[in-house]
Amino acid sequence: MFLLNPKKHQRDYPDEKTQEIMLKTIAFFESRGKAKLKEDDHARLWYADFLEFIKEEKIFATLLTPSQHGADEDARWDTSRNCAFNEILGFYGLAYWYTWQVSILGLGPIWMSSNEALKEKAAQLLQDGEVFAFGLSERLHGADIYSTEMTLSPQEDGTYLANGEKYYIGNANIAPMVSTFGKMADTGEYVFFTADFCHKNYELVKNVTNSQNYVGQYILDDYPVTEEEILSRGQDAWDSALNTVNVGKYNLGWASIGICTHALYESISHAANRRLYKMYVTDFPHVKQMFTDAYARLVAMKLFALRAADYMRAASPDDRRYLLYNPMVKMKVTTQGEEVINLLWDVIAAKGFEKDMFFEMAARDIRALPKLEGTIHVNIALIVKFMPNYFFAPAEYPDLPKQDAPKNDDFLFNQGATRGLGKILFHDYQIAFENYDLPNVNLFQEQVAVFKESLIMAMPDASQQKDTDFLMAVGELFALVVYGQLILENAKIYEMNQALVDQIFDFMVRDFSKFALQLYSKPSSTAEQMAFCQRMIRKAVVDEARYQKVWQEHVYALKDIYEMNP
Repeated sequence: MFLLNPKKHQRDYPDEKTQEIMLKTIAFFESRGKAKLKEDDHARLWYADFLEFIKEEKIFATLLTPSQHGADEDARWDTSRNCAFNEILGFYGLAYWYTWQVSILGLGPIWMSSNEALKEKAAQLLQDGEVFAFGLSERLHGADIYSTEMTLSPQEDGTYLANGEKYYIGNANIAPMVSTFGKMADTGEYVFFTADFCHKNYELVKNVTNSQNYVGQYILDDYPVTEEEILSRGQDAWDSALNTVNVGKYNLGWASIGICTHALYESISHAANRRLYKMYVTDFPHVKQMFTDAYARLVAMKLFALRAADYMRAASPDDRRYLLYNPMVKMKVTTQGEEVINLLWDVIAAKGFEKDMFFEMAARDIRALPKLEGTIHVNIALIVKFMPNYFFAPAEYPDLPKQDAPKNDDFLFNQGATRGLGKILFHDYQIAFENYDLPNVNLFQEQVAVFKESLIMAMPDASQQKDTDFLMAVGELFALVVYGQLILENAKIYEMNQALVDQIFDFMVRDFSKFALQLYSKPSSTAEQMAFCQRMIRKAVVDEARYQKVWQEHVYALKDIYEMNP
C-alpha cells in the first residue's frame, strides 16, 4: 500500500534500526491513544512525554547526526528515512512534527560550520536527548535576513556581546544551542553563533503562538559570545542561512502528507458508514468525485515528494536540480494538502468540527504549512528563475534511480555558495511524459506545449517581469509542469496503476486550465497572451470505467482500514 497505514506498516526499510525507530514511534502514539492526543491538543499541553520518548530511544541522535559525528553505526543524516519519520509525525499531529522540524533547522548551521568543537557538542547534546532552535527571523523583518538587527560587538578581550531579538523561534524555550544569525556591529559582516536558553542574558519573552509548541520571542542583552561559539562569518554565514532553509523547508510537504493521510482515513470511514436519504454518503456521485480527487491529489503529493528526495540525495556541485524540486515540495505539496482537506471537509461537513476528531486538528494545522519557511509567493518567485533553462536548455543527465540506500547525505551540509541559480541545468522534462500514452497525460502535454510556445511568442514584457501578481500566475503554470514531470518519473519507479496515473492527470489538466484562466484575467495580460491562455484551457478526458476502477480499487478500499487506538 502506497499510503502510510500505521496498523499495517510494512515498508521495506534498509536496516533494522530504521525499522525499529519507525515502529516504536507509531507504537508510542497508538499506545497513548486518540483521546490523549486530542486532550493535549485542546489543553495546549507541552509534549514532555514525547520528548522523553525521543530521549530514551535516542531517535533524534540517530536520525539527525551525520555519520562522522555519530556515536554508533546507525547514526546518519539520511533524507530517505527522515521523510518516513516526517510523515509519521505529521500523521499524529503537527506539534510533534514541529519540534523535529525546528531541530533540523537549528542543526543546519552547525553541521555546515567548520567549527568542529561545536559539532561535537551538538552530537553529544543529541545523544542527551536535547532539541535545537534556529534563530533567524525577527519581529520587524521576518525572514528578510538582509535587514537583521541582531548584532555582535567585539570587546577588548577578544570576546563579543550580542544584542537584539529574534521572533517566531521554535524550541526557543529549551534549546541549549540556538543557532542565531546576526551581523558584526563594526563591519556589518554576517555571522552565525550559538546561544543557550539557560544563560541569564538570554531573555525568553513569550510564546507568540497559541498551541502546544513553544514558538518563542527571545532577547539577547549583552549576551557574551566567545570566538569558540561562532559558527560562521561573512559569505559562509549567509550561505548557511539559505542552505539550512533549503534542507529544512522540504520537510513541510511531508507534514502535509501525514496530516492528509490520517484525515482521509477518518473521513472515508465516517462517510462510508453514514446513511442519508436511504443511501450511504459514499453512494452520492459528488462525494465519490471529491474523495477520488482528494485521494489522487494525496498520492501525487507523495510521489512528487519522494522523487524530490531522490534529487536531494543525489545532489553534487555539478547537479543542483534539487534547488528547483525542493521549494516545489514546500510550495506545491503543502498547497495541495489544503486542497485535500478542503475536499474532505466538504464531505464530512460539521463532523470536521467535532472535538474528538483528528480532522479538527488537521483542518486547522494544514493551513500553517504553506505559510512557514517562506510563503508560497517567495517560493514561486524562486522557482521562476529556473524556468528558462528548464524549458529551453535541457542538459544530458543519466537516469536517476530511487535513492534509498542507507548512507549519509554529505552534500546537504556542503552545498557551498547559494549564487548562480540561473546557471543550473535540468534534464529534458519531456522524457518523463513520453514514457506514458494515457489520455490525460497526453492532454496535459498539449497544454504544456502551448504554455511553452507562449513564453516564446508572447513573453512577459519588462513591466510584467516586475509585476509579481502576473509572475505568480506564470509561476503556478510552470510549477504544474515540474510537478507532473516528477510524478510521472516516480509513478514509473513505483509501478503505479495506469488508471490511477491518468486519474491524477485528470486533476492536473483541470488545474492547468484554472491557472491559465487566472493568467488570462490578470490586469496586465495582453491580447496575445490571453489568446494563448484560451488555448491552454481544456476539459479533462472523461473515462467512466477508469474512474470507477480507481474509486473501487483505491479509494473506497480505504474504508475502515485504519482508526487510531482510542
